[in-house]
Amino acid sequence: MWPETKSFAQRTELSEWMDAPCSYTEFRACLRDLMQVNRVVFSYRPTLNWLEQFTGSSERPLHILDVGSGAGDMLRRIEEWARAKSVAVRLTGIDLNPHAARAAREFTGDGSAIEWVTGEVFEFAPRHGIDLVLSSLFAHHLKDAEIVRFLAWMERTAALGWLINDLKRARGSYVGFTMLSRVMRWHRFVQHDGPVSIQRAFTAEDWTRYADEARLDRDVIRIYDAWPGRLCVGRVKK
Repeated sequence: MWPETKSFAQRTELSEWMDAPCSYTEFRACLRDLMQVNRVVFSYRPTLNWLEQFTGSSERPLHILDVGSGAGDMLRRIEEWARAKSVAVRLTGIDLNPHAARAAREFTGDGSAIEWVTGEVFEFAPRHGIDLVLSSLFAHHLKDAEIVRFLAWMERTAALGWLINDLKRARGSYVGFTMLSRVMRWHRFVQHDGPVSIQRAFTAEDWTRYADEARLDRDVIRIYDAWPGRLCVGRVKK
């Protein structure tokens, strides 16, 4: 059954188990399965496709910030992409959960230059600035006012552009993920939180409203679907 929520206020009342305090062992196990989820449902593809337009756009390394970086798999894929494309990058992942940086370092291993930061993104101000701000499956964890604040912050902070790669609220995604997570026997957090995340996700109309409240010009942002089950919001500064 699709328990559709009719307003953002209703969606934010839903809770995800991973957002509550838990042990590092439990958190790491959940992240391990989430990395498999991301591979299976092509989570990286919208972000990597969006980054293609920035190849050769800078004479210095592009500083890319991933907000809500979790296990760090998105940045590891970007590091691989940058190496293959001969794009010089400086990669930073920030997450409020102190377990995230520890897990990301363990999953990443040696030989990577990715920086992992624990902290509040609105207080993050690196000395040499940020070129691109990315987030993947982060925004639906935020409350209404926080999303508006996040949009405004990205617009002020990112020198070249920003992208939100998140979920689209839809019955098919809800039913499909519920079945898939059980068949794959993913971590109990994933089986619970995945369908809840889809309930807490967005429509294009939601993003248009948030952009208006953040005082962003509709003509400079792009809201678009990305298969399967993704809804992205991006801005490129020319």
